Amino acid sequence: MNRARMESQVTGLVGALGARESSVRLKAAMAAGTEADLALVDALIARCGVEPDFYVRDMLTWALTRFPAETTVPKLLDELESANDQARSQALHTLSKIGEPSTWTAITPELLRDPDDEVARAAWRAAVVLVPEEAERDLAAALATQFGRGDREVQVSLSRALIALGEPVEPVLRAAMEGDDPVAAAHAAATERLLRDPDAAFELNLDAARRAFALGGKEPDAHR
Repeated sequence: MNRARMESQVTGLVGALGARESSVRLKAAMAAGTEADLALVDALIARCGVEPDFYVRDMLTWALTRFPAETTVPKLLDELESANDQARSQALHTLSKIGEPSTWTAITPELLRDPDDEVARAAWRAAVVLVPEEAERDLAAALATQFGRGDREVQVSLSRALIALGEPVEPVLRAAMEGDDPVAAAHAAATERLLRDPDAAFELNLDAARRAFALGGKEPDAHR
């Protein structure tokens, strides 16, 4: 393929990534990943920050995983400094899919407790994928500071991230369950139940936890 044709194709795909119809954007992202022309990387990353459709965003991430990590990773790391919440969230998601071990250090405590729930959730998921074994206990402790945060969906995400760490999470669960915050204790108990039985339903018994806390002790069945 001659240079002029290649440039025309890249220009066409970049334009299609911003098309009105989500189906057109989806096909463009798929084609970009299939072609894997390095001239498309910046456009794919930029689109990640504004794309409203979940399935298209997922295809954008897939497309970016098709490029050499040495090209995409530095640009994605730059996105972690963006003021755009979606850009940070999608960059974290994409980094977790690329799985480059060196990017672990970019998952900062600030990202793990980002005020935007979607960014924080993406950081939790990326962290448990990228964390080296020797840092698992420290990560578990950092994640435990987020117990009780957000709605049920956010809480389940945190629990799943902690469970993915396995044995290193057990001490932080016990500490939270015995702590002074009844909401954190209830969340930790729900997480501990999932750790024992991954097929169990996520049950956050806040009423029982608050009642036990008010009475100065934990009810025997407050976390069952």
